[in-house]
Amino acid sequence: MIAPRALEAIEASDTDDLLRVVDGYCAARDWEALVELRQRCAEALSRGKQLWGVEEHIRYRLALEAPGSFAGPVVSEGQSRFALGPLPEVAASTKTWAELEPHLESGPERETVAAERVVRGEELDVEIPDLPSRLMQWEPPYMLATYKRDKVETPSPPTPRTELVDLPTEANVIEDAHSEGALGDLVEPWTDQSNGRSQIVTVEGDHLGAVTALGLPRARVGRLSAEQALAWMAWAAASGGAHGRRRGAAAGRSLAWWVVAAVADLEWPATAVDIATALEGLTWHWFDDGSPETGWLLRIAVAMPTQGLAWAMSATDGI
Repeated sequence: MIAPRALEAIEASDTDDLLRVVDGYCAARDWEALVELRQRCAEALSRGKQLWGVEEHIRYRLALEAPGSFAGPVVSEGQSRFALGPLPEVAASTKTWAELEPHLESGPERETVAAERVVRGEELDVEIPDLPSRLMQWEPPYMLATYKRDKVETPSPPTPRTELVDLPTEANVIEDAHSEGALGDLVEPWTDQSNGRSQIVTVEGDHLGAVTALGLPRARVGRLSAEQALAWMAWAAASGGAHGRRRGAAAGRSLAWWVVAAVADLEWPATAVDIATALEGLTWHWFDDGSPETGWLLRIAVAMPTQGLAWAMSATDGI
C-alpha cells in the first residue's frame, strides 16, 4: 500500500515530490509499492494528470534496480520513450541472464537482453540474431554504459597515439554506397536525431588517400588494432550522440560486425570465422587534424591493401 503522501502528490500533479517518493521506495527496495505507484500514476494520466514522466521514470528504476521478477515484465513491455537508454540494456547492466530470463516474454526485448548479456561476457545457450551467443577471442572488451538513478555514463575507448603525416595531394574517389552506408549506420542517431554530421568517402588507394579525400589540409594519424577499431565502432553505434536515442551495446557490436562484412563484401549475416578472416585483411587508423574537439567523435579509416581500396569516416556531434 502506498503512502497517503504519494496519493496527495498524484492528485496535485507534484512530480518533484513523486520523484522523491520513488527514491524512497527504491532505497527501501519496496518494489510492490513502486509498482502500485506506477499503476496509480498511469490511472491518473487518464484523468488528465501530467504524470507520464514519473510513470516512465518508475519503469526505468524497476528495470535498473529491482530484481528480475520486477525488471523482466517492464522490459517486456517494449520501448520506453524517455528512459536514459534502452530498457533491455538497462536491466542487463545490473542483472544476469539467469535472473532475468524466467521473467521475459518471447520477443525482441528478450533477444536484446540476451545479446546485452553476451556483450558483458556471458556465454548463453540461446540464439542471438545474426551473432554468436558468446564473445570471440579476437573481440575487444566493448565499452559498456553504466546506468545510475539520474544519468548514464558512456565512456569512449582511448584514442591511440597519433603523429603528423604528409598527406597525398590527390585522391581517386570512387562510389561504394554499400560500405559507405554501413559506416553511416554507425552514427545514424547522431545525424538523424541530434546535431551531428558525418562525411564518408571511398578511394582507390590507401588510408592516407581516403583522409585526403575528406578535405583535411593536414592530419595526425595513429594505427588502430582490429580490436580497437571494433571497440570504437561499437561504442559509436551504441550511443545516441549528444541528443539522440541510445541503441545499446548489443546493437553497437552488431553494427561493428556489419561494417566489417560490408567493406569485405561478405554476405550478411556473416560467420565469426568470416569476420575474423576479413579483419586480418584490413588495416585501421585513427586520424584528426590536430585541432581541439569536444563532444562525440569517430574518425576512422580502413584500408584493404589486397584490393587497393580504402574508406575514411569523420563523424562529430556537439555536446
